[in-house]
Amino acid sequence: MSFFKGQETYSIDDKGRVNVPTKMRKSIQPEAGDTFILTRGVDKCVVAYPMNEWKKYEEKFATLNQYNEKDRFFLRMILSWSEEVEMDGQQRVSLPKRLREFAGIESKVTIVGMIDHIEFWQPEEFEKYLSGQSESYEDVAAKVMTI
Repeated sequence: MSFFKGQETYSIDDKGRVNVPTKMRKSIQPEAGDTFILTRGVDKCVVAYPMNEWKKYEEKFATLNQYNEKDRFFLRMILSWSEEVEMDGQQRVSLPKRLREFAGIESKVTIVGMIDHIEFWQPEEFEKYLSGQSESYEDVAAKVMTI
């Protein structure tokens, strides 16, 4: 299993290409084949799943009931926004224009490791997300980290 962590802010070129941070590249499993599925995040970001991790989600998607309105809506949204991209020889991925526009990404991008995927954020939007939380990190950690 991939385990992405950390945060970096990089420039994005005119063609929408951005380097995948070295520490995150090290977490890409060989079975991913340097291929990612990029799609719209549930927050205002672009998410990138290595192909081997995406396949696990495809198995879950296949169990959803396409005759159920909420399941059908979810599938339409996540799949219609999905794009397959390969990391190039310079270790970059190309963020499709439509996904960049959704997330408001222009010249800079904050890249966040999220266990099985990577998130691409417009830097100010990521800061706005963090500062907009109603509870402190310590309070949330105490609630979610019950061992």
